[in-house]
Amino acid sequence: MNLIISGTNRERSNSLKIAKYYQQELQRRGESWELLSLSDLPEDITVTDLYGKRSEAFKPIQAKVSAAKKFVFIIPEYNGSFPGILKVFIDACSFPASFFHKKAALVGVSTGKYGNIRGVDHFTGVCNYMRMHVLPLKIHLSKVHDELDNDDQLIDELTTKFVQEQIDEIARF
Repeated sequence: MNLIISGTNRERSNSLKIAKYYQQELQRRGESWELLSLSDLPEDITVTDLYGKRSEAFKPIQAKVSAAKKFVFIIPEYNGSFPGILKVFIDACSFPASFFHKKAALVGVSTGKYGNIRGVDHFTGVCNYMRMHVLPLKIHLSKVHDELDNDDQLIDELTTKFVQEQIDEIARF
């Protein structure tokens, strides 16, 4: 199993739209990918699932993470980095079983001009610490609201070309 993680708990986020796009495209290639939105995390995760604790609500999430061999992280820009809820999620997962020597592809998303370059770089450091193997081709979707049509499909040809290239690499990774 492989897992796409929409890296925010914001409802109806652009990150979730991009995560669904990636899932659709990977499945079109015959890949089996599940989607996890951080909006599905237990609301009280900071008191129930950190520091060795494990709640009943988090157990199925942990099982998916443990079973996954590859991850695609869709990482929105929050204050020049990645969302705190993404770090809380990583911290709540069992270490090292969750991510150790697994593969990750990173996609930055922002409504601004730079596609969360800094946040993806920051998250790359976290992945490296956890000894994840990070796909070198990272995508940075800037002004993401202009990149999607009403059906949440990418509309810019150049963006689509690079995203499809990354998706091909993820499938071979």
